[in-house]
Amino acid sequence: MKLGVIYFLVSLCISSSHAQQNEGASLRIMKLRENFFIYTTWQNYGGTVFPSNGMYIITDAGAILIDCPWDSTQWQPLLDSIQNRHKQKVVLSIATHFHKDRAGAFNYYKHSGIATWTSADTKKLCIQRNEPQAEFVFQNDTTFHIGNLLMKAYYPGRGHTSDNIVLWFAEEKILYGGCLVKSSEANDLGNINDADVRAWPATIQKLISKYPDRKFVIPGHQSWSDGKGLEHTLKLLSAE
Repeated sequence: MKLGVIYFLVSLCISSSHAQQNEGASLRIMKLRENFFIYTTWQNYGGTVFPSNGMYIITDAGAILIDCPWDSTQWQPLLDSIQNRHKQKVVLSIATHFHKDRAGAFNYYKHSGIATWTSADTKKLCIQRNEPQAEFVFQNDTTFHIGNLLMKAYYPGRGHTSDNIVLWFAEEKILYGGCLVKSSEANDLGNINDADVRAWPATIQKLISKYPDRKFVIPGHQSWSDGKGLEHTLKLLSAE
């Protein structure tokens, strides 16, 4: 895909360790490495209370939020926690696909003055499903420059959904896979109502080849501690 570049300035003018900290029963924040934090919330899914992961990054231009809490009661507490911990406001939010556990907070974030982003494909699906939509879209694989942070949005192909993207942080070698990637804890593929199970293996293989030096792979749900989410996703797909 053609690579785009977007610069996000301090003025919000847009131009083209696992140290656990608990925020209460419904929000958990864990430090991944310097300035990178994984947050987890829970929802009842299929009769089981199930975890959902997102990530935020602290930059010198403000905090960047990837996806959103699955538990909507934690949308504001997460923003408050980032402000209290880091003395930073969230300035940009990006969702990795159109489902509620990724993009559901967009209207709330927009009203909070946060710049909201998705791929054009995700916005189309949000419109079709009458779901909250981002204010800004990118058409192709895109690099975001936010303060001192470089974040690359990449579409590897169909999998969990037709629009799922990943985010790559080259300096830190962190691959945020979202729900395209299954945790090594997962026993199955989870929600496949919008999945393309036949295309999914090739999509994962593409990620394995593209990011051979990855140190962290963050799935949309459950643990990321062993970094083997891509390989485990292929194993689950081979059983389909």
